[in-house]
Amino acid sequence: MQTLRSQDGTTLAYDVYGSGPPLIYITGATCFRKFFPIVKDAKALAQAFTVYSYDRRGRGDSSDTQPYTPLRELEDLLALIERAGGKAHIYGHSSGAVLALEAALQFPQFVDHVVLYDPPYVYNSTEQADYRLLQKQIESLLANGKHGQAISTFLSGIGVPKIFAWLMRLMPGWKTMVKLAPTLAYDLELTAELPPIERAAQCSVPIHVLVGAKSPLGIRKIGQALAETIPNATFAQLAGKGHMIDGADLLPFFKNYLSKLESASVATT
Repeated sequence: MQTLRSQDGTTLAYDVYGSGPPLIYITGATCFRKFFPIVKDAKALAQAFTVYSYDRRGRGDSSDTQPYTPLRELEDLLALIERAGGKAHIYGHSSGAVLALEAALQFPQFVDHVVLYDPPYVYNSTEQADYRLLQKQIESLLANGKHGQAISTFLSGIGVPKIFAWLMRLMPGWKTMVKLAPTLAYDLELTAELPPIERAAQCSVPIHVLVGAKSPLGIRKIGQALAETIPNATFAQLAGKGHMIDGADLLPFFKNYLSKLESASVATT
């Protein structure tokens, strides 16, 4: 484990895997860098990159300076990019994809390219209203210390079958998930808005938008809309894949991009 300090003094814990161009891996809700699927993803992507896999603030071994704002998470990301050498590729999954896109929009000079997988913005105003109710419900549960119920409510609210959400309580990692429950408020704040279509049209960073063919319809439509809006963006729907994706399934997309970079470099020399 390595650590660094963000602008507001928050300690961020991270691990580094592999060699090659630096890649910052931003995880989604209730994930942390030691979670087995996250380690597996990081090691898969490390076949082509130096992967910086970190605990977002409030998770794992990272601290959590209050009050929270999405800007603080972007400052965390900038601190990691600086540690990685001043410029990096970014991969964001789920709510992490929201942060990844914001990084491309707000400090493009520090970002080489971005891969978004299943960015979970709300799809329309009706869904947004329902999501706001879910957000208030979870905030109330958290305020009353009902962290386990908050996790279950969140999972059910985003479409996870209730029986599966209940069965998760019996899994070995349930206690760890409960510890991460307060950060649900952060993920909900990040994803409670409609996709930033107008701002995305001004994006100057190469963006690859990926969605799972089995992911919710709204997420798939949002992904396609972003790809159609962002200049020179690419879009792919991965057959047979849902919201949870294996890093090994994404590696070909990253390798293809690196190959194009190398070809462009040779062409200009």
